Amino acid sequence: MLGLSLNYREPQRFLCLGAHCDDIEIGCGGTLLTLAGSRRKIEVLWVVFTSDPIRKKEALISAEAFLKGISSSVAIHDFRDGFLPYFGGELKECFERLKGEFQPDVILTHYRHDLHQDHRLISELTWNTYRNHLILEYEIPKYDGDFGSPNVFVPLDEAACRQKIDIVLDTFSSQADKPWFSRELFLSVLRLRGMEANSRSGYAEGFYSRKANLNVEVE
Repeated sequence: MLGLSLNYREPQRFLCLGAHCDDIEIGCGGTLLTLAGSRRKIEVLWVVFTSDPIRKKEALISAEAFLKGISSSVAIHDFRDGFLPYFGGELKECFERLKGEFQPDVILTHYRHDLHQDHRLISELTWNTYRNHLILEYEIPKYDGDFGSPNVFVPLDEAACRQKIDIVLDTFSSQADKPWFSRELFLSVLRLRGMEANSRSGYAEGFYSRKANLNVEVE
């Protein structure tokens, strides 16, 4: 199942994977807020792999805000930030358990060319574990300068963009001292992708799709 048709009748199941506690929010938070506001039947499993007590508390608060109105479950693991490649076996076991517990229609994960080693490993394990699913890879702005050219876009209205940024900035106070962690940067990324998507609002989130089916139903 490499394609997806969103409808109002049957619930669509989304698996959201993030290496760190704010990755999902930064990478695809606007998309999730838009889905929540669409009144479609959505189920979300939200999984974060690295945390500490402070970051975990922030992540749970943030996930609750983004998933309001959505049937959801949140799992926050406590692997060490920056060291995921050294826990390859344990991480693979996590993915194998996920595969048995939740069958998604869409998976949102990290971009495969992300230069952060934690992000890149989560992307690799996503593709290694899920062989017949629609996988969309989101992007995280960072000092490394690894942005690419997305080929899938989700247009967002301005209200969803501002709500996304407000939640991220208000919740993740532990990240406030990082020079890139700013309203201007997050809004700039959304505006750039909105231009590329020719979004009516001027804003969008960009994703990377390696493989997808276009299914045409014939009556």
